[in-house]
Amino acid sequence: MIFCAALKHTVNIGQPERAYAFHMRCVLGFDGGATKTECVLLNEAGTILASVRAGASNPGVVGFEGAIIEVKKAAQAATFEARLNPDEISALCAGIAGVGAAKALERMRALLAAAFPSVMMKVCTDLEIALAATGTGPAIVLIAGTGSAAIGRGVNGEVRRAGGLGPQVGDEGSARDVGKKAAAAAILERDRTGEETALGKQLKRQLGIANWREFENRVSSTPLEQLYPQLFPVVANAADARDAIAREILRAAANDLGAIVKSLADDLHLQRVPFRLAKTGGMIGHCAFFDDELDSRLREAAPTAKIGLLPISPAHAAALLALESIPGIEFAKNSDG
Repeated sequence: MIFCAALKHTVNIGQPERAYAFHMRCVLGFDGGATKTECVLLNEAGTILASVRAGASNPGVVGFEGAIIEVKKAAQAATFEARLNPDEISALCAGIAGVGAAKALERMRALLAAAFPSVMMKVCTDLEIALAATGTGPAIVLIAGTGSAAIGRGVNGEVRRAGGLGPQVGDEGSARDVGKKAAAAAILERDRTGEETALGKQLKRQLGIANWREFENRVSSTPLEQLYPQLFPVVANAADARDAIAREILRAAANDLGAIVKSLADDLHLQRVPFRLAKTGGMIGHCAFFDDELDSRLREAAPTAKIGLLPISPAHAAALLALESIPGIEFAKNSDG
């Protein structure tokens, strides 16, 4: 299964190796989302040789051709940093947001096969590699970024997910949701009082607009995935500066994310079981107020959980999954632990 023990290997993280006394096979792991693509390159000993970023590779945001361009850019940057030739890559695992549907997954797999011929590959969603990053045992991963979702593994290895329905159906608690609510609150307050709030002024500055009429034009011409998430840092900073409207919006986001986790924990029957609850995504670690609110909601939603961050990045977990797919190196990966 793809939800294997990605953490069971001994991993050496240090300075990139620049030369080898013998040929060593290497792998790539990709974590592709709506704002960026992260790539980790490992050798067969599990040593990280490169860790790089490229642009967005969620096909729902940039299209399939745009997505594969960014994945290739990330691969090129990684092999360049590690001073490797592309033909030294033996396998890859790509966890890409926006490929949950079977047709989207097959199209992405076909594009990757054309871009990386003769390379063994595993293609899955970004949620799956995030869960792999937790290692073994029962776990839930909450993703709070451009979108929101959670994925979990039960005591018997069963896997479930919650949220992740996208902007058209619902991304409650996400950066997109926060940005949309912040813009709406600023406009409503401006209409109600005739005065611009401090948050409203900061939002307009971030958007580069002079008035909210310009914003209406921007909404009709800019994808929601690009427009609203850029407002999250403004709301986060305002909340830490004790802005009441910003705090109300982020408090609601924390409540929504907590509800997603509770639903999943109930579905997996984890309410009486100790398990890892890992947080990841662009909303985490950038606002003290939000982080505190979210942790409080998560403790209420999952009292038996050990709450923290992922022990390794999803891209790193993807690279380990790619490493596992290469025949004949299992002993090398496990010889130290």
